[in-house]
Amino acid sequence: MRLHIPPALLHRRFRLLWIGLTISVAGSRMQFWALLWHIRTLTDQPIALGLVGLSRVVPIIIFSLIGGAVADVFDRRKILFVTQSVQTINAVVLGLLTLSGQIQLWHLYVLTVIEGIAFSFDLPARQSLTPNLVPAKDLPNAFSMQSIAFTTGNIVGPALSGLVLASPFLGQAYAYLFNAISYIAIFWALIGIGPVEQQRDAGGGRIDFQAIADGVRFIRRQPLIMATMLLDFIATFFSSAFALLPIYAVDILNVGELGYGLLSSAAFIGAALSAAIVSQMGEMRRQGPILLASVVLYGLATIGFGLSTNYTLAFIALMFVGAGDTVSTIIRNTIRQLQTPDNLRGRMTSINQIFFMGGPQLGELEAGLVAQFFGAPVAVITGGIACIAGVGWVARRWPSLLQYNGDEPIAAGANGD
Repeated sequence: MRLHIPPALLHRRFRLLWIGLTISVAGSRMQFWALLWHIRTLTDQPIALGLVGLSRVVPIIIFSLIGGAVADVFDRRKILFVTQSVQTINAVVLGLLTLSGQIQLWHLYVLTVIEGIAFSFDLPARQSLTPNLVPAKDLPNAFSMQSIAFTTGNIVGPALSGLVLASPFLGQAYAYLFNAISYIAIFWALIGIGPVEQQRDAGGGRIDFQAIADGVRFIRRQPLIMATMLLDFIATFFSSAFALLPIYAVDILNVGELGYGLLSSAAFIGAALSAAIVSQMGEMRRQGPILLASVVLYGLATIGFGLSTNYTLAFIALMFVGAGDTVSTIIRNTIRQLQTPDNLRGRMTSINQIFFMGGPQLGELEAGLVAQFFGAPVAVITGGIACIAGVGWVARRWPSLLQYNGDEPIAAGANGD
């Protein structure tokens, strides 16, 4: 197969955003995995790791719908300047508290809540901005490239986290401070992009409950969008094993910081490989069956990881977890964005955010609770089984998803009426 420059990267403004995201995500993921390790050093209770998910999901549930309405009324690029600034300050505070020796467990949870609030406004603005940077024909490729940006950051970030944590000259605080520095890349990209035209919601610059209700009503009228959202939630709620990685690394696989950092990258190595393959493909057909199969793979690989007591096998299983999740994400994002008019994309993304962030974050809490009483392997294995069962339920409930090819006309109601 002959390699070529992905079409989305031929568009300068998207290319800038993509580069900035890749660097920034690496820093953010370095901080996330360092934070989980930090909690493991402060307490050995599995539920403490699960509470990270709760700290992230509560603000998302509360603020996501507002964040989507904001993205449809106000300048999405300016919103990103604000949200990225909040996250930069958050990282600096984490680093300084750790350096000064004043950090406590509750600090980590409070700052995670603040980050969750910022993310509630950040994601709807960022994902809704993408269709304004590339033509519709290049949108699947753009989401594939965004997936590569996130998976690349998720490979580099955890690996750097392990190196920083293990270094005698650096340590925990510098994982947070390096993340703060990485945000410079996204500010550079946003400045370089310049003003971006967007269709504003006809609300005179006001955010009201009617605007939010319009977004919810639109989603309810779109069976394909609803099916993909529920599929995402079910899969990630039951198969979210990442919060338990510090326990697996220390208690089951018997590795230290470096081994933990590499293990944290495994799923994203698989994700990057699968995203790279998709980015080189032409138009994708039989998207519905491929979507369902990729989520089944996600569940099976989760079971494989739960059964693993060997580091190499655990690493390979997590690679397949990432591969299945990435193919699923690319197809789900493409369906949603193409089935949603521009003036509703922010609200659609904000509703979707509750599902795709709520699933894994609540899943981390669920995994922590099950692990607290039955052990980490039971939590992971039963989650993978439940994920596969959920795929079967979604396929029966929405048979149109199984029949979806990818070239169907936009469904009635997608014009926002």
